Amino acid sequence: MKRLIALSCLMIFMTCGVALAADGDAGKAIDLVKKGVSYYKTNGMEKALDELSNPKGQFNSGEFYLFVYDLKATMLAHPNNKLIGQNLLDVPDADGKLFRKEIVATVTTKGSGWTDYKYKNPKTKETESKTTYCEKADELILCCGIYKK
Repeated sequence: MKRLIALSCLMIFMTCGVALAADGDAGKAIDLVKKGVSYYKTNGMEKALDELSNPKGQFNSGEFYLFVYDLKATMLAHPNNKLIGQNLLDVPDADGKLFRKEIVATVTTKGSGWTDYKYKNPKTKETESKTTYCEKADELILCCGIYKK
């Protein structure tokens, strides 16, 4: 009985630890998006998109980086890929979800929010659950995604 209680406590502790780690990542994602919005408002669109697309810029710290869509889901900035200039509105995730439509709907109705979807993790090369925090700034949607743990 003592072992069962100890095992149950250990499992609860481990689950809480994962949840806390995810919450910390969520906070980092939100903070990075807010920093990007501030940078855009201070420096204007051209300078902001250049900086957000810079692989060695201040908005790319490995696991956490910003990417930007317009309100039609055309990629305007991304430090790690070649999708800039492509309209991705109707490109689904691995399960067929049109998550970019959800991103656009979320920011146009609420101003900001989270969207869940499946995406290939460039580090693991596996399709994983991902959540992305997005915030509207004028005609831009600034986003930072995190893979769920």
